[in-house]
Amino acid sequence: MTSPHRPRLAPRVWLGVVAYLTYLAVFYGVWIANGIDYPRIGDNADTLWKWYVAPTLAGAVVISIIVTVYGWWRPAVFEERKRMPKWAWAFPVILVAVALANLLLGDTSRFTPTMWLLLAAGSLLVGFNEELLTRGQLIVALRSRFGELGVWFFSTLLFGLLHLPNTIFGTGPLGVSQVFITFVIGSALYLLRRVSGTLIAAMALHALWDFSSFAANTGLIPVIGLPISAAAMIAVIIWTRKESNADKIPADTESPREPRQER
Repeated sequence: MTSPHRPRLAPRVWLGVVAYLTYLAVFYGVWIANGIDYPRIGDNADTLWKWYVAPTLAGAVVISIIVTVYGWWRPAVFEERKRMPKWAWAFPVILVAVALANLLLGDTSRFTPTMWLLLAAGSLLVGFNEELLTRGQLIVALRSRFGELGVWFFSTLLFGLLHLPNTIFGTGPLGVSQVFITFVIGSALYLLRRVSGTLIAAMALHALWDFSSFAANTGLIPVIGLPISAAAMIAVIIWTRKESNADKIPADTESPREPRQER
């Protein structure tokens, strides 16, 4: 019987990569058109609009259209595999606490009401876009070919590489470290998808994390957030490796047949 939630297009890795590259082209195209200077994104309301809200808004339209055309909304947003154990909730809960503490303890006096509104809108769009792009539709695509360990690795790697162009838009060589940092944090976001059963939770944490990071800098995020994310990554590796091994089916599980003897 045909499943009522069968995707319009059968998941394929190349479809996921096409969506990824299309999003990049649109997002960075808007950045270039608006004369991006990455270190100055949060300077004022104008820079927040041009370099934070506008490109993410354009990206949201594009990735939403693509996922709709593919018919992948349900598997992208709702987890189909077994949830990780409840103790794994500890990692995202601590990350939420770190983000909130950074906001409460940091100096945010430079922000005007308009800047707060634009920062909130941009952060929500970033959480929606990047999660749907990498831990949503890419996971659907990658599961058509790889075991779950590979799905985690490649989706998280592409999430990290999503930030590599920042090196030519103002961060310089130091921006390369952003790829490794986002890989680690991305692993914690993958864990949140798997433990909550929905991508929406990862979108929310991602939005909060970026909102807090842009608004203030108390040192809590690198000092506490990164080690917690690294611990979450280790948990993900152990869990997905077990899943990948369990998913492997021997090529021939049947016992050899006895040769037929003629009478």
